[in-house]
Order: sequence, then structure tokens, then C-alpha cells
Amino acid sequence: MSAVDSRLSEIEIKLSFSEDLLEELNRTVARQQQQIAELEHQVRELRLQLQRSQPAESGATGHEIPPHY
Repeated sequence: MSAVDSRLSEIEIKLSFSEDLLEELNRTVARQQQQIAELEHQVRELRLQLQRSQPAESGATGHEIPPHY
């Protein structure tokens, strides 16, 4: 095997590892994007729950101190 053949084989091996790494990174990014979307949905739901609960809590107490105190 000549030096050129050896070098070409080495480059092909590195390219193969790089392709595998790129595929793994793509899967990781896709998984993280899905997790981000789920978290954004949860935050929106929590905001809605909070908005729905705040008006009910503030009006339901009836124990507010009058402004002249």
C-alpha cells in the first residue's frame, strides 16, 4: 500500500466517523427541539392557569383593607 493509498484510507475513515457524528448531532438537535416545544407548551398552559386563577383569588377574599386605613 502506497502512502497515497494509506492517506486516502485514513481520510475515508475520518469522513465516516464525521458522518456518524453529524447524524448523532442531528438526532440530538431534533430531540432537543421537541423538548423545547413541549416545554413552551407547558409554559403557555401554566400561564393560562395562572391568569384564570388570579381574578378568582383577588375577588373572592373580600378581606381587603379600605383605602382610608
